[in-house]
Amino acid sequence: MILLPVAVPLVVLLLVLALIAMVVLVELRVLAYAYRKIGINPRYVFAVMILTIIGSHVNLPLYSIPVEHLSSARQVVAFGRSYAVPGAITHGTTVVAINVGGALIPALVSLYLFLRSGMYLRMLIGIAVVSLIVNQLAQVVPGVGIAVPMLVPPLAAAGIALLLAFRRAPPVAYVSGTMGALIGADLMNLGKVAELGAPIVSIGGAGTFDGVFLTGIIAGLLA
Repeated sequence: MILLPVAVPLVVLLLVLALIAMVVLVELRVLAYAYRKIGINPRYVFAVMILTIIGSHVNLPLYSIPVEHLSSARQVVAFGRSYAVPGAITHGTTVVAINVGGALIPALVSLYLFLRSGMYLRMLIGIAVVSLIVNQLAQVVPGVGIAVPMLVPPLAAAGIALLLAFRRAPPVAYVSGTMGALIGADLMNLGKVAELGAPIVSIGGAGTFDGVFLTGIIAGLLA
């Protein structure tokens, strides 16, 4: 029998916390590197990261539409991920909102890169191609919204960016990936909002946040 000192559980807890902190720091360094690579000024990288992460929990209502039936709160699964169906905000209506971290900030960053890079035609082509691919793969999730597979959009964005820009691919990949995911998944499916039965449909939220946030970062790294 091996007798361990009482202090060991505390030591283990501290080691686990240290490991978690190290992983977070590594991930933050990777994200910072990705943002710098796509062309974001280093002094703004941390602010963009924090606002994106915090903003992913903020939805700004745009308008509402009447619906005949709203799904009750429950868990649904799409593309291997579980999504929670929120409770109704207003009875008999679906609120259409925009997610700050998943749509508003990526759109502003994309606009900045679009104007700054001067590669207008290449970026527009990239956005169009990724939008079509994402739209074909997007899945309507009743009660939640539109879900997209997480890895296909970044691979498509990185591939088309390498073909169009090669050495200047990162900003093209980011803009193509983020805007392509938003347009292909959410904007091109806004006409189906009434069919979803979701209490709230957020542009850039729920099933498309990964496809916007991670797509842009991964695409920038791959390119």
